[in-house]
Amino acid sequence: MTIRVLLADDQRLVRAAFAMLVESAMDMEVVGQAGTGREAVELARSERADLVVMDIRMPDLDGIEATRLIAADEDLAGVKVLVLTTYDTDEHVLEALRAGASGFLVKDTKPAELLDAIRTVAAGESLLSPGPTSRLIARVLRAPEAPQSGGPEGLSGREREVLTLVARGLNNTEIAESLGLSPLTAKTHVSRIMGKLGVRDRAQLVICAYESGLVAPGDSGS
Repeated sequence: MTIRVLLADDQRLVRAAFAMLVESAMDMEVVGQAGTGREAVELARSERADLVVMDIRMPDLDGIEATRLIAADEDLAGVKVLVLTTYDTDEHVLEALRAGASGFLVKDTKPAELLDAIRTVAAGESLLSPGPTSRLIARVLRAPEAPQSGGPEGLSGREREVLTLVARGLNNTEIAESLGLSPLTAKTHVSRIMGKLGVRDRAQLVICAYESGLVAPGDSGS
């Protein structure tokens, strides 16, 4: 299956470089290029993109609001958003994940890693580097009030264990190994948790786990 990619960045040269890279992959094609967030939303609708590579900082409508509009549009339910940022400490990344992005990368990522990231997100997985993500969430969510106790309501003990591991950046195979489950069972748990919490992907699960207090900022799981 060919992944239909939409590129959204206000810098023409950046878009051109990304377009050359994406078109070099046998399993991808660029279906549009947008210079503003509003253009990105319009092109996502008209070109039926599978994935949008979205810069956060753009004129007219920034990448966060564009992501929120895409995520809220039922006609674009299958469209994934991969956010690009200049720094992995950009606090706007967390806003983008809350808005519905499925992951983020820094712009100086190696070409092969960007292509792998597009494949990962297009396949329905989230791209969350545990190190930068946990540091980012820890800083943004650090607040004087204590977090809620007990984790998200409505989850079983096993589901809370699975959610904790998702928040620490483990994939289904790693979760299965950690809990002595089969990969299919781990995947089923993750899907059920997403359904119970009403979230669209693993990125949203990570945010939920931290905001609920199930995982504490800075908790490495060691």
